[in-house]
Amino acid sequence: MKKISFVDLQAQYRSMQSEIQSAFSDVLASMQFIGGSQVDQFESDFAKFLGVKHAISVNSGTDALILGIRALRLSPGDEVIVPVNTFYSTAIAVVENKLKPVFVDCDETYGMSLPDLRRKITHRTKAVIAVHLYGQPDNVDGIMAIIKDSKQKIVFIEDACQAHGATYRSRSVGTFGTFAAFSFYPGKNLGAYGDGGAIVTNSDALAKEYRLLKQYGQTKKYHHITVGINSRLDAIQAAILRKKLQHLSEWNRLRCDHARVYNHCLKGCHSIILPQILHGRRSVFHIYAIRTKRRDQLKAYLSTKGIETHIHYPIPLHRSPAFSYLGYKQGDFPNAELYARQLLSLPMYPELTVHELHHIVQCICLWNQE
Repeated sequence: MKKISFVDLQAQYRSMQSEIQSAFSDVLASMQFIGGSQVDQFESDFAKFLGVKHAISVNSGTDALILGIRALRLSPGDEVIVPVNTFYSTAIAVVENKLKPVFVDCDETYGMSLPDLRRKITHRTKAVIAVHLYGQPDNVDGIMAIIKDSKQKIVFIEDACQAHGATYRSRSVGTFGTFAAFSFYPGKNLGAYGDGGAIVTNSDALAKEYRLLKQYGQTKKYHHITVGINSRLDAIQAAILRKKLQHLSEWNRLRCDHARVYNHCLKGCHSIILPQILHGRRSVFHIYAIRTKRRDQLKAYLSTKGIETHIHYPIPLHRSPAFSYLGYKQGDFPNAELYARQLLSLPMYPELTVHELHHIVQCICLWNQE
């Protein structure tokens, strides 16, 4: 059996090679590499796909979070609540805006723990970032209800960098918050061939601000009315993303099919805990993560069988040296710490074959019997 990669971008490229080459050719023919019709059209297409008024393309998902928060004009030292079980970018976007991240533990769905969220809200809390981790929508209703109960002016933000096309109560994630951030990192469900990201919002005023912030704060060349940066999605990436966006719904359907195979075949493995997808939420399975007490042994075993796996994430943010100044200690977030020792992400991409899926689950089931 040939090696099964965690993600196989070559397989995706082979499936749409002529479309990708056409995208490159279109941009080269135009010689418009920065901005232009490809970028404008992708923003329009992506906004329509989500059902949101504005999509503003930027250089990365990280920049989408940083600039998204910057436009809120919060005061230095204000607190922003962030899940402790997420990628580094969610928290560093807060720090980059001179704000204080306040971490919240996760629940059994790997989303935000609502009881811990309720405990962490103070008079200094100005925003809450929900992360739709692994492509699974977080508990939007629960989080928004707690924000409302606080009787404070708290901004609800969505980190949807892993959740292109996921829905909560039949509505696309990324359309609930004041703004949402998306990433087009190559391995995402919708990935470029380089970095890329987008801020989406229904606010006309914020959309105008984001377009300023991403391009030097200028209204026209050399006329700068605010402090902005260079955070642009280039035309080649936009052209590629336009082609890929046409396939995203089908790719997400295939990911869900693969997840059903994993769920069905692994449900009898007593040492494996499968992902929980609650009613009303449609995951797009950017990552299919299982849990087991013998995670490292399983990872090593699968490697000997030619199956590549990853860990998302091995270090909860409060244990990262980058955030040691916040004063958290071991034991402050018991769920996240437990899951960091147990989570293992299995291969998940649309082009996985039935044969490959069955090989993966057979290997796991054999290991489970040992």
